[in-house]
Order: sequence, then structure tokens, then C-alpha cells
Amino acid sequence: MVTLWANDGQRIGLLDRIDAKYRPVWDRYSAKDQVALSRYFLPHRSSKAVIGPTRPRMIKWYCPFACQRSFPSGHRYCINVYTGCSHRCVYCYATGYQPQHCAAKRDFRKLLNKDLADLETFEVPPAPLHLSNSTDAFQLLERTQQDAKYALERILAHRQRFTTITILTKNPIQLTEPGYLKILKAICVASTHHSQQNQFATPDHHGLVVEVSLAFWREEAARFYDPGAPSIQQRIDGLRVLSEAGIPLVFRIDPLFPRSPLPDRSGSLLADYGLIEVQTLEDLTQLAKLGKQLCVQHIVFSVGKIVRPRYGDLPAPMKSMLGVYRACSAPSQLAFKSGSYRFPDQLASEHIVRPFLRICEEMQVAAKYCKQNLVETL
Repeated sequence: MVTLWANDGQRIGLLDRIDAKYRPVWDRYSAKDQVALSRYFLPHRSSKAVIGPTRPRMIKWYCPFACQRSFPSGHRYCINVYTGCSHRCVYCYATGYQPQHCAAKRDFRKLLNKDLADLETFEVPPAPLHLSNSTDAFQLLERTQQDAKYALERILAHRQRFTTITILTKNPIQLTEPGYLKILKAICVASTHHSQQNQFATPDHHGLVVEVSLAFWREEAARFYDPGAPSIQQRIDGLRVLSEAGIPLVFRIDPLFPRSPLPDRSGSLLADYGLIEVQTLEDLTQLAKLGKQLCVQHIVFSVGKIVRPRYGDLPAPMKSMLGVYRACSAPSQLAFKSGSYRFPDQLASEHIVRPFLRICEEMQVAAKYCKQNLVETL
């Protein structure tokens, strides 16, 4: 039993107080590992009757709001190196909780090292690490701050505490610089004393994966939705260098948007809502073909959500896209869930997802829904 002394001197069992939505993670571990997880993740001084994983400083619990029974992500970590993002992608889900302006985190390196020290001290079992799932670690700020590079160096120094390291970025060209590329190659290989060293030698297990987001084929479309992100050509150039260097790649054509003619009652066009065509079937074919050429592990996709921003109003393109979603949902009311508007499920499957999956099948490249991609990363 993991215990602590409360202020009133009574012993309280931490394991008995874990929120039921996180409990399945603890249940799959041995008693020793349960203690380690509790020491690292749980707020020891909390007097609440029900507690969840909130304690770490920089190496945090992945997706702290998700119930493990509906989203079985398991024990995994995330590091968001910066707050906010200079890419300013108008569809980004992180606008629902991230600040508008990008900034370095105060004492990032100091706090990162404290978390790494705790992982070692408590002997927390190794788990996947995601860098970064809410903000791009390799945005413009990295050129001067280099906190992401420092994080990779420290992760390498503590390689035995992590299984697969997943990097999500729209700026792969940054990773092709010699200092970064050297670290990536080293992270790909498990240390000799890693508890899961044998798994790293299997074809379907990778010590590191770089996931590059490139949802649009034409620069006109990218500038419309990804105004501050690197150009399409810069991303392709970065992908090619990483592929030639033997870095395992995953391609994210994510999110997917509706295309003309729309599946509404009138068969209208995106242009009727002031929107350009951003993902024609030819565009998606070219993107899938690129993924095939680069020998990516698979392509990740999801249907675009319209996120209600934490600060300010919806960007103009997403206001227009909201009109599209409402028209396609009519006469039913558009679904709103977890802070975002959702395209009608059946129409999304028929109009958006199935044509895309047919293209991937024709190109002989595997495709995974984003949730599947996450939970299958070990």
C-alpha cells in the first residue's frame, strides 16, 4: 500500500484514492511499479478524496483529461517544451487551452532535470514519451532558445526510462541540422541496460519516430490554414533528409477537411462560403504518393474539428468552415463536444474518410486514425 501522512496524522492510502478513470493504468503493473508510478505522478500532499496524476513539472502524464476505459493511452509521458506556437495554424486543437503567444517556459531545464532525477530515484518503469503534443518544439523560438535540443540530450542521457520517443513537428528541417540529427540517431538505439532492449531489435518497434504534419499539397492551401508554419517545400526537404538518414517517419495528413461538392442538401461548393479548395482528391493522392516514396511507417489522419479558442474569436477561415459544418449537419444541430464542433459522423465517413483511405490503399501505404496511432505506440 502506498501511503502518506496527512496533516491530522492519519494514514491515507494513495492507491485507494486514485480516480477510477486512471485506475486501469495502475492495475496492469506489479506492486513495485505501482509504488513507483504513485511516487512520481500523484500529489502526495493533497487532501482530496479522489486524486489523479498531476505532480510532475515538465515530464507530464499524457492527456490528463482522458478516461482510460474510453481512451486506453496507458502510462505515457508528454513534454511540451514551449507554450503557444508561432505556426498559428487556424484549426489547431491546442487553441482551446494554449496561450495565444509563444514563449519559453521559466526554469524549463532545471525542472526537466528534476523530473528526470525523480524517474531514476523512484525507478518508474519505462514508457513512451511524446514531444510535443500541444505546441511544436521546433517552432521559430527553438532557433534561439534550443530548449528542445536540450530536452533531447537529457532524454538520451536517461534513455532507459523511455520506450518510443515520438516527435511531432511541422518543422522537420530543424531536425536535419547535424547537432539534432546526431541526437536522433542515438535515441533510436536502446542502451545496453534498457529493460526492453530486445524489443528495439524487432522490425515493428522503433526507439524514435518523427511525425511530420503536412496536411496540404499546394502552398496556397498551406498559407490559408498554416500561416506561420514552414512552407510545404521546406517540410518535404526535411522529410527527405530524415528518411535518407534512416530516421523512422510517420506522415500526418491531419486534419482532413470536406471538399466540393459538399454533402449538404444543395451540393454547394467551398467557394460559396469564401473558402478555397484545400484538399482535392488529387492533392491527397500526391501526399500519399510522397509518403510512399519516403517509406513512412504509416499515415495518420483525423477529421478536422472546429475548436472554440480559449482566447479571442474563431479565425476567419474557421468561422467560414463552421458554416460548412452546419450546412452539412442540417436539419440536425451540429454536434459540439469537448470544446469543439464535429462534422457529422456518417457524412465524415462517407465524404471525407473513405475516399482518403481508398487513395492510401491504391498507393499501398498504411493509414491510421490518430487515436489508433497513439495507443499503438509502445
